[in-house]
Amino acid sequence: MAVQNGLSINSCPLADSEEKCPLLKDDVEDLDDSVPPRCCSARYNLAIMMFFGFSVVYGLRVNLSVAMVVMVNGTNIQPVLNSSSGHECPAPSHGLDNSSQDGDQPDGIPQYSWDPQTQGLLLGAFFFGYLVTQIPGGYLAGHFGGSIFLGGGVLGTAALTLLTPLAAKLGPYWLFSLRALEGLGEGVTFPAMMAMWACWSPPLERSRLITFSGAGANFGAFVSLPLTGFICHSLGWPAVFYMCGGAGCIWAVFWFLLVSDQPSSHPRISKRERDYIITSIGREGGVHGWSVPVLPMMLSVPLWATILSQMCSNWSYYTMLTSLPTYMDTVLHFDLRQNAFLSALPYLGAWAFSVISGVIADRLLEKKLLSVTAVRKLFTITGLLLPAAFLVAVGFSGCSGVLAVTFLTLSTTIGGTSAAGIFINQIDIAPRYAGVLLGITNTFGTIPGVVAPIVTGYLTQDQTVAGWRSVFCLSAGISAAGALIFTVFGSGKVQKWAMAEEDQNETEADPEKDPLIT
Repeated sequence: MAVQNGLSINSCPLADSEEKCPLLKDDVEDLDDSVPPRCCSARYNLAIMMFFGFSVVYGLRVNLSVAMVVMVNGTNIQPVLNSSSGHECPAPSHGLDNSSQDGDQPDGIPQYSWDPQTQGLLLGAFFFGYLVTQIPGGYLAGHFGGSIFLGGGVLGTAALTLLTPLAAKLGPYWLFSLRALEGLGEGVTFPAMMAMWACWSPPLERSRLITFSGAGANFGAFVSLPLTGFICHSLGWPAVFYMCGGAGCIWAVFWFLLVSDQPSSHPRISKRERDYIITSIGREGGVHGWSVPVLPMMLSVPLWATILSQMCSNWSYYTMLTSLPTYMDTVLHFDLRQNAFLSALPYLGAWAFSVISGVIADRLLEKKLLSVTAVRKLFTITGLLLPAAFLVAVGFSGCSGVLAVTFLTLSTTIGGTSAAGIFINQIDIAPRYAGVLLGITNTFGTIPGVVAPIVTGYLTQDQTVAGWRSVFCLSAGISAAGALIFTVFGSGKVQKWAMAEEDQNETEADPEKDPLIT
């Protein structure tokens, strides 16, 4: 094992190598002078780079959702809408001035005759690829380090995005395949993020660092949705994919220049910060070897609680992410620019609440007011159960655009608090295998991304209020089920199979000892 300045990389101080090295060390907590400043630190600079990286990632992911509104020739599906007795919301029922779609982009931009089922398949195509690389990406990032996988995933997805107009011109099968390939590239990004934080995040800063970096996803959705509408209106929908793809390529250049896998290999980190991070993480964090405890993972009840709860939460999230612009267009009849802005509004609140929830969660742990388990359950219940109630309200808001937008915004905003709950629970229960576990949970959690748009397309094929009510109520019920599952079976305690061998032996000798404050 490599050694630098009296510290073993990804381990405890050499002087303490024979002693227990818990994940939350009292000697680190009590020495305020040992905690380096957060401002301009290497760990917070990493969080900022990840934040912008995931902003780009979600821009690449959701741009098709808005562009789809103008990529499709609506006149070809109009007879279906007119044949429905449930087309209850003629424009402008919400009291806003809606303009025709005809002027929403320059002349000569191609449009395609894709029915709602085809649109649902194209919107879900990304997730077919996204499923495949989650576990391999998490495993390899946990062994080799996450920076190459996170940066490479964004770069590959961005480069493929540049080909979207060509694929659409060739036909829906080509576009489906391209979106699936984009999913392959992006699938490694979140597991790689968690693998990096296993090496970089001190336990008492973990919630705020991870939620801030992951909040880039909501921020990216908030910015890219209205920006996509504006670009479609001004330059035509192909320009969206050229500009988003170019932004991803530029970000990747800065990522590879500025980021290191571990504090020990960062060329610009201070000795004080490096020692603080390595000491506070201890031997439970860092990279893992080639072997992982697969069978204990498969039999772990807390892990399955996280998996199932994330699947339930993602169902409503991905339904909104992929289908909300269609709802705004076909039911509430907002024009393209109103559609894009109002579809983005919920993600502004989710971004703010996810960042705030991370800070509050860390403060609760610092003050020892609640255990890790209690904190994760509190934010999971808040982030799943309350949004479910507002989704039901959306379903019964009828043709009122004001009510629908208000309830959707409240639902997604409060849902952001789950970022400090189930969405960082992997690093609680198994820090050294956090990348692998995020790959596993994201693999299962991506299944709703594949299924939800297809189910939405089926339920809303006539674009009626009743059909969309079914979509929102189904999402609400699934979210509530996720909250219940994690409340009963979830945990924030490091699992025995994830401990270093020395800590396993100490726990067996003294069951009262615990490497985490749980």
